[in-house]
Amino acid sequence: MATLICDITMSLDGFVAGPNPTLEEPLGEGGDRLHQWAYDLESWRKRHGLSGGTQNVDSGIVDEWLTTTGAIVMGRRMFSGGQGPWEDDPNADGWWGDEPAFGVPVFVLTHHARDPVPKQGGTTFNFVTDGIESALEQAAEAAGNRAVGLSGGADVVQQYLRAGLLDELQIHVAPLLLGGGVRLLDNLGGDPPELDCTRVVDSPAVTHLRYRILR
Repeated sequence: MATLICDITMSLDGFVAGPNPTLEEPLGEGGDRLHQWAYDLESWRKRHGLSGGTQNVDSGIVDEWLTTTGAIVMGRRMFSGGQGPWEDDPNADGWWGDEPAFGVPVFVLTHHARDPVPKQGGTTFNFVTDGIESALEQAAEAAGNRAVGLSGGADVVQQYLRAGLLDELQIHVAPLLLGGGVRLLDNLGGDPPELDCTRVVDSPAVTHLRYRILR
């Protein structure tokens, strides 16, 4: 099966989203600051259809992630911020418009069935109702010889960690303190996995930590 890699940005005090998320602020209060390090990078801008941008070590890390990921798994809350039946979700089409920047198939974990939603640019959102193992199997088949990316949110990352299905964890530690919100590494049970640090890359904007999950 394809390698499952979680790639996520976290504050120095352990949060991947700020408190009180809304449709207007899906990452919570102050949460958008987590990703400021990426917005001006050439690799990030190119994937979003923008020109220019900075070429540096951070841009190389982002480009590595984009080129090695062949499919993505995410949770319902990350897709739309909603819950319950789709007809009651005010953001049922997701956050990313007609041409999301993923460019690969995306598998959304949900309790509510829905037909796939194809978008421009190579992204199709597929909705998986039969659990995290099924989502991973479908994403691995779609990814071919590339890795499957696990994008979040935190609860979904925790589910895959508890199930022993995550292979690697790449955390981009942003130099800021959110003071509250959603923690990445809560709720791992009484026997959390061991980690083997395989890479540390520093820059003035962010620190990239890569771990192999030991089972």
